[in-house]
Amino acid sequence: MWLPVLGLIVGVTVGFLLDLRVPQEYSSYLSIALLAGLDTIFGGVRSYLERMFNVRIFMSGFFFNTLFAAGLAFLGAFLGIDLYMAAIVAFGVRLFNNLAVIRRIILSKWLNQQE
Repeated sequence: MWLPVLGLIVGVTVGFLLDLRVPQEYSSYLSIALLAGLDTIFGGVRSYLERMFNVRIFMSGFFFNTLFAAGLAFLGAFLGIDLYMAAIVAFGVRLFNNLAVIRRIILSKWLNQQE
């Protein structure tokens, strides 16, 4: 359980230390990739807490969601339509839904432990 936390700390530290700039034309793709990754991570945490985690489903969901969202953004840019907004809304809703379920699971375990 400590290895993902260590990876997160190292990744955030390296991200703050390096002065990388994302070009403006790629910002919509990066925002979608970030949301897709966060959605998959929180979905993985949720499934772990529900004792249903499967690494194959996690990895395939991560890559499929990211590629599909980036493809949708690319298609929208090609057609001149902001289709990336649909992916942002969808991933945002799923992200908050997963966070709500994680909160409920943790609170129910904590409350049951208090009794």
